[in-house]
This record gives sequence, C-alpha cells and structure tokens, in this order.
Amino acid sequence: MKIGKHEIKHPIIQGGMGVGISWDQLAGNVSKEGALGVISAVGTGYYRNRSENVQIITKKDKPKDVANFYNKDSLNEIIQNARKICGDAPLGCNILYAINDYGRVVKDACEAGVDIIITGAGLPTNMPEFTKDYPDVALVPIVSSARALKLICKKWEKYGKIPDAVIVEGPLSGGHQGFKYEDCFKEEFQLENIVPPVIEEAKKWGDNIPIIAAGGIWDKNDIDKFIAMGCSGVQMATRFIGTFECDAHQNLKEVLINAQKDDIKLGKSPVGLPARSVRTKLHFSMENNTAPKVQCISNCVAPCNRGHEAKIVGYCIADRLGAAYNGDQDTGLFFTGSNGYRIDKLISVKELIEKLTQGE
Repeated sequence: MKIGKHEIKHPIIQGGMGVGISWDQLAGNVSKEGALGVISAVGTGYYRNRSENVQIITKKDKPKDVANFYNKDSLNEIIQNARKICGDAPLGCNILYAINDYGRVVKDACEAGVDIIITGAGLPTNMPEFTKDYPDVALVPIVSSARALKLICKKWEKYGKIPDAVIVEGPLSGGHQGFKYEDCFKEEFQLENIVPPVIEEAKKWGDNIPIIAAGGIWDKNDIDKFIAMGCSGVQMATRFIGTFECDAHQNLKEVLINAQKDDIKLGKSPVGLPARSVRTKLHFSMENNTAPKVQCISNCVAPCNRGHEAKIVGYCIADRLGAAYNGDQDTGLFFTGSNGYRIDKLISVKELIEKLTQGE
C-alpha cells in the first residue's frame, strides 16, 4: 500500500488512540512489523509520567491548558522513541480536527518527523495549510460519506492538493462517530454501504487515491472483504489494544479483556458526537450523580466550549481519558470499537500482524 511517497508493506493502518493508548511502543512496533503505526497526538501532556525530559505545567495533576495537554516536547519525544523502534519505516500521527490548536499540533508533528498525518473528528478543510513546508508528509482525512470527501477535495483545490489517501470510517469504530446517534444503527450508514460511494467520488479527484476502510475491522477475512470491494487497505485500532506493546495501562487492557458484548455502548460526548466505550463504574456514577465534578483544566477540544458541554454530558473527556491512561478503573473512560469484547488475551504485535496477514 502506497500513501503519498510512503510504501507500507502490509495494507493495515493501526488507528490512533488517545490518551496514551497508541504512543511510541505500539506505533513503533507496528511500523517495525510492516504495517503503519500511528501515534495519537491527544493528551501528550500525560507522557510526563514516562519522561524525565519533559516539563509540564499541571493543575490538580492534570495538564493545564492547551499548550500542556498537547505538549510539543512530549509529542517530539514520543515520535523519536518510536523511530528508535521502527527506524525509517513509515510512521503516522493522528491529530483530531476538533482539538484546540490543531494547526500548531500538525506543524509540531511534521517538525518531529512523522511521514503521514491522519485527521478525523471534523472535516479538515484547511489541513494542507499547515503542512506546506513539509511536502513529503502525506495527508489522510477520515470521512464517513462521499459528500464529506467532495467537500474536502473542493476546499483543498486552492492549495493544489488532493488527499494522499482517504479513510472511510463506519459506525462500529471506537470513540467518536461521524454520524448522528440514530444513524449509527441504520443499514445505509454501515461501512460496506458507505465505502462504494466514497470510492466513486475519489475517482473524480485522482486516478489512484487509496481508500482505506475502518470501523469494526477485526481479522483477515474482514481485510480481504474490503480489499475485494476496491479498498487499498484497512485501519483497525481496537484489536491493537490487545497487545503487550500497546502503551495503555494494564488495567485498561483488562477492562477490554473482561468486557462482554452488552457492556459496549454508544453514549454522549462533550465533543458533540456519539462515542462508543465500555460501560463501567463511570457511567453508573454519572447516572447516580456521584461522578467526578467537571472542571475544565486542559481545554482540550473546541466543541466543548471550555467545559460547557462537559457539564451538560456529565464528564470531562480529557480528565476521564487521562484517568484511564493512569489505570483508574473507577473514573476512567474506556473507548473501544464494537468488537472490543472479542479481546480475550494479550499477544505480541508481531503475532497480531501475522494473524491479520496470514489468517488464524
């Protein structure tokens, strides 16, 4: 699979997962094994727990404001540590469009040496503006419809740029969805039904724009299915949580290992989109009005409006993902795709890549 100038041996992208689920160890090892490892830029201020070189201003032991939550020095160190593992193999970075300081974080990632920038959680209509000094960095938007791709391509025309690849994400993915809550359950919005129109739309803008399917991908059969439909590859995130190298706290991995199918639900998020996670003590505490008090410290995403939406929904997404990163099973928020309950043990990244490319 080729994305921009970058050749990836296996047609598999490891989806970006924050806070601290896909950082240097996971992304570095995935790229080392021939797939595309992707570092999440979300919550890099929490990396201070693992680095003596990064100084973060905190309040109540949480990264204070945007510059610390999306910390440049932390992101740089994560990328450099991943490079020590994967060498010159292509390495990606996922940067949500909904975050505060999006443009600055994109530039930080490019400066640190990533090869591919992936952006979802909004339509990144001005994405090329921040990478014009880095022409070799490939740009990959995440869309959920042909209409979204058309809008992005029309906006990118003024930059003389088209996407180097496009990820089409269906409503079975973990975390935030690009659909209204009720649409996530409708047949017409399922991944196999939204992929073909995106493939057709992409043909109008370039001869060979790779289309990558995402959301609910689990095994080689799924990969083969979407490649047969005309995709160049797939993105999958949740299954990589079930690896030894995944940067997540062991407690977070155990939440997934112990989860049942009915524990995984769509809910509300301060970002303003439905979000899929494991139903844990946090959700019961919100229902009983005993959840941690919402107090905006990190100012992480623009749609939340400095904690206003968090108070309506009942939780701060930065704080709760940060708690999950620290292994707090009582107050942590544990994002997962719809297949998260199928993780029953940990395996190595190498073994997982072998399963995905050769079959069980």
